[in-house]
Amino acid sequence: MGMMKVFSGSEILAETLKQKIEAVGVDVLKKDNLQSARLAGFGNTDLAVELFVDERYYGKISPVLEEFRMSL
Repeated sequence: MGMMKVFSGSEILAETLKQKIEAVGVDVLKKDNLQSARLAGFGNTDLAVELFVDERYYGKISPVLEEFRMSL
């Protein structure tokens, strides 16, 4: 079981995509680099949030990812 990154970007967009993926029954791992940097005492403005899913479910979430990308 490998984790595959499906998104890097703002927290607002990440949360929207996370909800869409979870709606089809796939768990999402969210890595918030901005919050981690803030807690460590320095800022980070580059692609603050990353979303990961189990690579076995890529086929299931592929239509969700495509619809999300087309809506941007």
